[in-house]
Amino acid sequence: MTERKAQLSRRTVLRGLGTAVALPFLEALTSAPGIAAGTKSSTTGRPPRRAAFLFVPNGVHVEHWTPQTTDYDFGLPPILQPLAEFQEDLLVLSGLTHDKGRANGDGPGDHARAASVFLTGTQPFKTEGANIRVGVSVDQVAARQIGRLTRFPSIELGCEGTRSSGNCDSGYSCSYTNNISWSSSTSPAAKELDPRRVFDRLFADDLRNGDAGKSRYRRLRERKSILDFVLDDTRTLRDELSSADRRKIDEYFTNIREIERRVERIEDLEAAPKVVSTPVTEPRGLPKTAKETLAYEDHLRLMSDLLVLAFQGDVTRVASFMFARAGSNRSYREIGVPEGHHSLSHHQDDPVKLEKIAQINTFHTRQLAYLLDRLKSIPEGEGTLLDNCMILYGSALGDGNRHNHDNLPVLLSGKGGGTIDTGRHVRLPQETPMCNLFVSMLDRLGADVEAFGDSTGRLSELTT
Repeated sequence: MTERKAQLSRRTVLRGLGTAVALPFLEALTSAPGIAAGTKSSTTGRPPRRAAFLFVPNGVHVEHWTPQTTDYDFGLPPILQPLAEFQEDLLVLSGLTHDKGRANGDGPGDHARAASVFLTGTQPFKTEGANIRVGVSVDQVAARQIGRLTRFPSIELGCEGTRSSGNCDSGYSCSYTNNISWSSSTSPAAKELDPRRVFDRLFADDLRNGDAGKSRYRRLRERKSILDFVLDDTRTLRDELSSADRRKIDEYFTNIREIERRVERIEDLEAAPKVVSTPVTEPRGLPKTAKETLAYEDHLRLMSDLLVLAFQGDVTRVASFMFARAGSNRSYREIGVPEGHHSLSHHQDDPVKLEKIAQINTFHTRQLAYLLDRLKSIPEGEGTLLDNCMILYGSALGDGNRHNHDNLPVLLSGKGGGTIDTGRHVRLPQETPMCNLFVSMLDRLGADVEAFGDSTGRLSELTT
């Protein structure tokens, strides 16, 4: 290996004062021999596979969610219409069940169980005290096995918070309603709501050292971009790249800077004085506008963009994202639904309420479409970033009025690096454990497990 290639093979992160910008999948990096293990899929020359797990609360309007036909060329029902452009990238999976979301002798509390079982497949211990207990979630199982390959084993995102203790649902702790990711049976992996914190985490060299703090302070004081701190490394790198890789780097940096500007625009000005003479705590970035509901959509999309950056730069290969907490009673005035989501979900077959539930469900699938569009717009390897992802979207409640945990609304998007046959509606046998899907996803991520939760096997239906 030449000295030039040796240098290039080690250059997977650009660094400056307290700053680290991971590189996207580049031909030069993946073809150069001797790349450090785990930086990219260097042994195969193929991009890595990633998985994201997206949660929406309160179930769906089942009749407007479920396609009437199966297999290829299925007709998209009303709630899935925003995903028409991505139909060939979708699997609609009907028939999946989370048995441990059911009461099983524990009485009411379906919303808390829906969130806590969603990625664990484990019955939560009913308590409103500190003695919470549920299983380790599938994202964290993956993070334990493949997290060493990236800067962060996983990231956990959300757009709605609540208190973490006390009773939030019929004797269940708020920890259950507020989290889907669990690093141990007694410890949720707390989600991050603040886009500024997520952005800084993705691009800080080491949040524990002084240089990371100095970098944030200088950016705030001098209104600098994160990219200003890696200029020297960037110039050197560009000299070593092909024109195609230079174009990819330019597009990547443009995307970073555009997201950085959006974070800056929506920061709470009260948290960051305009004139700074001494170091300050990092500013908050929660979107705030005159219309709360519009800010919510901005928040969802900005967090989606940050997730895309994390996957594109191979900062992590595992993510979870709660659109809202379990039992959320958020209103959606921007789409003409001023009533609370949870209240509407107890529709009792009222057609007016059902229509409003469908409107909320469609709002959420529009946000999924936004994420898929961002992933599909990024070329990677012989396809796109979306092709190398598995984006699971759904709820652990079917119908919010019935509080059922069978026939769950579940979508799987992306081809998992060519291992998933998409563009289909697959109707699985009733009572198929959702954990069978999780085991199949873990296989594709390279996380070796025999079983997970209440799984009974693997989903052979992901391929044909």
